[in-house]
Amino acid sequence: MECISVFDMLKIGVGPSSSHTLGPWRAAERWINELKKQKVFESVINVKVYLYGSLSLTGKGHATDIAVVMGLLGRDPETIPTESIDPTIENLKTEKLLNFGGRHKIPFDFTKNIIFKKEFLPFHSNGIQFEAVLSSGSTILETYYSIGGGFVVKEELVHSKENKAVFKAFPCPIKTGAELLRYCEEKNQSISAIVLENELSLRTGSEIDAELERIWNTMLECMYLGCHTEGTLPGGLNVRRRAFEMHQKLKGELPYSNPSEWLQTIRKTEVKFRQILKWVSCFALSVNEVNAALGRVVTAPTNGSAGVIPAVLMYYMVIENHKADFEHVKKFLLVAGEIGSIFKKGATISAAMGGCQAEIGVSSAMAAGALTELLGGTPEQVLVASEIAMEHHLGLTCDPIGGLVQVPCIERNSMGAIKAINAAELALDTNPKEAKVPLDKVVNTMWETAKDMSSKYKETSEGGLAVGVFLSDC
Repeated sequence: MECISVFDMLKIGVGPSSSHTLGPWRAAERWINELKKQKVFESVINVKVYLYGSLSLTGKGHATDIAVVMGLLGRDPETIPTESIDPTIENLKTEKLLNFGGRHKIPFDFTKNIIFKKEFLPFHSNGIQFEAVLSSGSTILETYYSIGGGFVVKEELVHSKENKAVFKAFPCPIKTGAELLRYCEEKNQSISAIVLENELSLRTGSEIDAELERIWNTMLECMYLGCHTEGTLPGGLNVRRRAFEMHQKLKGELPYSNPSEWLQTIRKTEVKFRQILKWVSCFALSVNEVNAALGRVVTAPTNGSAGVIPAVLMYYMVIENHKADFEHVKKFLLVAGEIGSIFKKGATISAAMGGCQAEIGVSSAMAAGALTELLGGTPEQVLVASEIAMEHHLGLTCDPIGGLVQVPCIERNSMGAIKAINAAELALDTNPKEAKVPLDKVVNTMWETAKDMSSKYKETSEGGLAVGVFLSDC
C-alpha cells in the first residue's frame, strides 16, 4: 500500500505531459544520482536513451526526447526558466555535446542517442532505459517506468516496500473511500482535516502552508499567463490559442497589473450562467494552452488534466465566494489530493494505462469532491460528488492527434471542470444513504474498464481521433 502525499498528487513541473515529460525528466535525474552513488558518474563517456511503448509512439508530440535531455543536463523542471528550453536544445543539436549532469561534456547526437522503440516493456507501457558506456569499456543499463502523474518507478516490488514503511507512519492510513469516511466519522472531522493530520506526520504546518501556497500561486500564474498570451501553439497542428480571445471578451475594462489584482477584477464581472460557463472554460483552456507550449503547470493529477482543478478552484474564488482566502485554497487542495490518491491506489492516473478517464476523469473527481467540501457538503457528499464526476467519464479514450496534448486534450479540461461543478451541485442535493454507487465501486470499475480498453485508445495515437483526423487536415 502506497504512502501518497498531497504533494505527490500536485507537483510543479513543465508541460506538456506528466507521464511523457515530467516522468522521463525525473527518471533521467534519478539515473544520474544512481550513477553517482555507484561512483561511476565521472567515468561515463557516452549515453543512450531507449523509449518504449507509449513513450515512443507519442513521445515526440509530448516532448519526451526534450525532457530526457533536460534531465540528463541536470536541469530542474520546477525552477528552470521555460523560455530557456528551446535554445538549450538547439545548442545541443548544433554542438552535439551533452553537459552530462551539468558536470562534464560527452558526445551526444540528439537524433541518434535517443532511440524510439515501439515495443512495450513489462509492467507499464511507459518504459525507458538509460545506457551508459564507461571509460573502462563496460556498460550499465537501467530501466524505469513513468507510471503517470510524474511518478517514476524502477522496480515495482522495491518501490512498494519503500512506501509501505512510510505509509505506516500516517496516523490515518487510507486506501479506499470507505476507510476515509471511517476516520471522518470516528474523529468527527472533515476530509481536509483528516488529510492535514496525515500531512503533519511528514511536514510541519508552516511547511505545508508554504508548499500549498506555492502550488496555488503557480496555478494562478499559469491561468494568468494563458489568458494573456495569444498566437498559435507549437507542434504542427496550428492550433490557435483561445483563452486570450475569450478572456478579452469577458474581463471588462477594470485595470490590474498582476495575478492577484486580476482575481479581484474578475469578481466584479457579470455572473450570468453563460458567463460563468465561459469563465470556467477560459481558466481551464488557459492552463492547458500553457502546458501544450512547454510552460510551467501543476500536475493535477497529470499535466494533460492540469486545467481542471485550478479552473474549479478559481470558479469558487471568483464566483461562489468573494471572501475566499488561502484557508479555502488549502482545504480544496488537501481534499483534491486525497481523492486523487484513492484513484491512484485503486486504479491508475496514467492515460497510457487507462485512457483519458484516468486523467480528466480523475481530475474531475478530485475537483468535484474538493468543491463539495468548500460548499458545505458532508464527507459522504464529497465522495458522492467524486463518484458522480468519474461515473460520467468512464470509458473516455486518450487519442491525441499527432501525439500532441492539443486536440482533444485542451477542450477536455474545460469539459472536466464543468462536469466537476455539476457533480458537486448534484451531490449537495443527494442523500448519501440513497446513492447507488459508492466511490470505491467506481474506482474498481474504472480500473476494470482500463484493462478492457484497447491499447489503441491508451495514449498511443493509434486509434480514435488520432487516426480519424490527419495532420494534413489541420
